[in-house]
Amino acid sequence: MATVTLRGNPVEVAGKLPAKGEQAPALQLTGGDLAEATLASFAGKRKILNIFPSVDTPTCAMSVRKFNEKAAALADTVVLCVSADLPFAQKRFCGAEGIENVVTLSTFRNPAFAEAYGVKLASGPLAGLTARAVVVVDADDKVLHSQLVAEIADEPDYEAALATL
Repeated sequence: MATVTLRGNPVEVAGKLPAKGEQAPALQLTGGDLAEATLASFAGKRKILNIFPSVDTPTCAMSVRKFNEKAAALADTVVLCVSADLPFAQKRFCGAEGIENVVTLSTFRNPAFAEAYGVKLASGPLAGLTARAVVVVDADDKVLHSQLVAEIADEPDYEAALATL
């Protein structure tokens, strides 16, 4: 079990973050249209999984905005913004912000994702949500980069993630 912090307080994280070179674990998440999405739904594309607790927090919202901006010009790449927020809230946020270059996916029907990707907050006030992490996967679903952000309130290393593409 990994440990991260939330405003300096230790929080346990269950599961194992996929490591560079490994095959990405299977995933099933709920899209904005309430249909289930898997890695196969984005076959042939490189995938940036921007994983965070909730779009209703400032740092999480910023990560969606930044990946929307930075990844827009990348060919054959999709940014998957994953949180426990309901698809309705994700869609409302993106609409209000003018965000069109990311795909929002929810863990609400598929909580097993969090442990499979090593991001399940197992303790602390956000227990049950996902830790902040970025996993970059190539078109064949092999992990190119992964980062479990040590302090949940901090932004991920966008440049390191994008540099792998």
